[in-house]
Amino acid sequence: MTVIMANGVNEVESNLKSILERVSKEAIQANDVFKIGISGGSALTYFTNSVLSMQEDLSKWKIFFCDERVVPEDSKDSTYGTVKRGKLMRDKLDEKQFIKIKSGINAPEAAAEYIQQMEQYFQRGSLPDFDLLLLGMGPDGHVCSLFPGHKLLDEKDVWVAPIEDSPKPPPCRITLTFPVINNARNCVFVATGEEKA
Repeated sequence: MTVIMANGVNEVESNLKSILERVSKEAIQANDVFKIGISGGSALTYFTNSVLSMQEDLSKWKIFFCDERVVPEDSKDSTYGTVKRGKLMRDKLDEKQFIKIKSGINAPEAAAEYIQQMEQYFQRGSLPDFDLLLLGMGPDGHVCSLFPGHKLLDEKDVWVAPIEDSPKPPPCRITLTFPVINNARNCVFVATGEEKA
């Protein structure tokens, strides 16, 4: 494990850009695709700003969501909706590169459907092996939508699990589970600010 201490937002984004460039290049050389999972919140902001400053061809990137709120895409709580409304999709990435949850269904259905989508990119019967997961961390230590003390921390059977009682609103979400997170080739945790120190 490597810990990188950064002095300010610009340095965080510069470090993240370097990691994204290196890992994506290695993945594309090896498998002709870069499979990345991203979280929402501040991690998404850092990802967006880092990618917007990149000059590389990003057409071989496939972007998944480490967790997502089960809300309409036009909601301010939708991570995919945030991406769609922002510069990232207009300037750097195509909508077809994003693997997003299906709208208009409940959390258990959305989790099951997301697994079906993931099976198009990862081998069925074995854990997904993301090239990189970009994860944030809440002040309480939660990662994705895996909250301290929640029963989902013990989930070992499914790639993506629903949560309908999130202690942080909105209550209905889907999330990658710890076995998937732990099987990623690279995990980058971006945590900034005094409350997360």
